[in-house]
Amino acid sequence: MESIHIYHTNDLHSHLKRWPRIHHFLTGQRTSHAMQGEEFFLFDIGDFIDRWHPLSEGTAGQGNIELLNQSLYDAVTIGNNEGINFPFEALDHLYDDANFEVLAANLYKKTKRHPEWLKPYKIYQTKQGTRLGVIGVTAHFQLLYELLGWELTEPIAELKKWIPLIKEKSDVIIVLSHLGLNHDEQIAAECPEVDVILGGHTHHNLPDGKLVGHTLLAGAGKHGKFVGHVTLSVDVNKTLQSKEAQLYDVLALPVLPDEKTISKELFRKGKKLLKQEIVTLKQPLEHDPYQETELSRILCSALREWCEADCAFINAGLLLGSLSGKVTKFDLLTICPHPINPCKIMLTGRELKELLLETEDETWPNRLVTGLGFRGTVMGASIYDRLIFKDSCIYINEIQLDLAQNYTIALPDMFTFGHFFTNVLSNKKKDYFLPEFLRDILSWKLKNRA
Repeated sequence: MESIHIYHTNDLHSHLKRWPRIHHFLTGQRTSHAMQGEEFFLFDIGDFIDRWHPLSEGTAGQGNIELLNQSLYDAVTIGNNEGINFPFEALDHLYDDANFEVLAANLYKKTKRHPEWLKPYKIYQTKQGTRLGVIGVTAHFQLLYELLGWELTEPIAELKKWIPLIKEKSDVIIVLSHLGLNHDEQIAAECPEVDVILGGHTHHNLPDGKLVGHTLLAGAGKHGKFVGHVTLSVDVNKTLQSKEAQLYDVLALPVLPDEKTISKELFRKGKKLLKQEIVTLKQPLEHDPYQETELSRILCSALREWCEADCAFINAGLLLGSLSGKVTKFDLLTICPHPINPCKIMLTGRELKELLLETEDETWPNRLVTGLGFRGTVMGASIYDRLIFKDSCIYINEIQLDLAQNYTIALPDMFTFGHFFTNVLSNKKKDYFLPEFLRDILSWKLKNRA
């Protein structure tokens, strides 16, 4: 009986404080299995990179690729943080120095061909001749990929196209799925040929895996809290006899004497790369998540101007700090670390009123927000540009709101992905502005004010 050990990480999101310990653990496990004559494979399931971290921002993700190289990953798939948070050219060259395969079957260039740095699948062969067919798929943010110049196909349909070919060439089929647990369960139900799904995107952790039919699902949570391990047992006829999943709690692993120094150095390296000056402020711009400040007004007006909208709305919780004196790229990253893009939507006056009244709810500022690109904590106060509430009326650019007229409003794109508003934004055409993040818009505005 042959033992094949597959280790996997997912959704690290550049939380590199734990990375030295993870790297040390993976290196040790690789050595241990080699000494026992057992096979070792290592995969990442996407969102390894997140541009909130100075190393990721300062190196355009290249620093993260270097970390994956050092840990000798066999292959990765891309997550939405790699796929839609970099401009086209940056993603197209992100993996130039990668020593591993990038597998994502549903990502294409406009030429209908996969980019040169990517493969839909890869067949790995063990020393005893067992063939592992490994295919990757990434989350279906089709519109955003198209706006950046890529073409993205529906992932499960893409899987079904490739699986028959992979089945002919392999003994075991493994999917690297940055789709989320619900989609992984769907794959297991609709593609019984798949033996193992290593999952991510929804940050699910499955301590012992989950069997759906004959398919084993695995997931290792988020932010490097866990490392996943799937063990396959294959007989002499290359038939898979058993498969088991487990998770290692990274904080329970032995502490490295220099792990804090290593992670701090990664942060310092990125910070140094982001020292370029944006502007020098004559007066400080203070921050308060629960009150309107000049800084929050500047960001909101910048958003409206960038989108050329009639009005704009942001939540003050987007800003995580103040600015003063010499402002650098690092400073803007620190106070606005979100991978959130501008968005413009056309609404009738009636719909706009409904949306705005919801933002005035007394519970709004203290609402906790997670995911959707948001890297802060609370929603914070509602900030408006060219919008005034007065005497129970709403004014747009000093003219009273006409319920029958159409208006355009600019807002952070996270509000179009979550359920913040009761149906008012559903089925509305959204104009997303990519690849600029809110901090890029803030930088542009600050330069123009100087």
